[in-house]
Order: sequence, then structure tokens, then C-alpha cells
Amino acid sequence: QVHVVESGGGLVQAGGSLRLSCAASGSIFSINAMGWYRQAPGKQRELVAVITSGGITNYADSVKGRFTISRDNAKKVYLQMNSLKPEDTADYYCNVRATTIMLATNDAWGQGTQVTVSS
Repeated sequence: QVHVVESGGGLVQAGGSLRLSCAASGSIFSINAMGWYRQAPGKQRELVAVITSGGITNYADSVKGRFTISRDNAKKVYLQMNSLKPEDTADYYCNVRATTIMLATNDAWGQGTQVTVSS
């Protein structure tokens, strides 16, 4: 019973910026990790960035130095994307790994938000 809602996708020129937002809600006891994945046409879904409850971050090599993942004290995570490249074009998905109030682990996904970078 974990719900994930994303926003912030859109069309941007190469070199531009976008900020994606994700909010988790539901019967959440605690959030273990939140992250962003992306999937381009014909490609496997890949990890872009993840942040743990302790604030530890990991990034795909392709986005290091350009993207920043962050979270607030609520159940929200953000992905600041700078210096966007056409190869960043993909559907971006927010993933939330949470412990529910019943102490079960729930891996929940957002519906996806499309990012298109034009050259």
C-alpha cells in the first residue's frame, strides 16, 4: 500500500535542465531507499541514481557530475538534471523501497515521466 507520484518531465534543449520530483505515500513505516531509473526505447531499465535513508548516493557513470539526487524530511525525492544530453531521453521512473506499517518490504514504482532532450 505504497503509492508513488512523479512530476517534472518534459521537453528541453540539450544543455538545459529539468528537475524531477517524486512523492511517496501510503502505509509507510520507513523508507529504506528512493531512486530514479530510466528506460529508453529498446533498452533495459537502468538505474540513474539512488539515495538511501542514510543519505548515501550512487549514480550511473553516464550522469555523474550532471545529475543530483536529493531527498527532504518528508517522503520525497528529487532529481536535478543539468547539462542534459539527447542520450538522456527516456522515460524516468521513481522507485521507493519502503517498510510498511505491517513491517513488510514494498518496492513501489511511479507511473513514469517522459524526458525528451532535443539537439
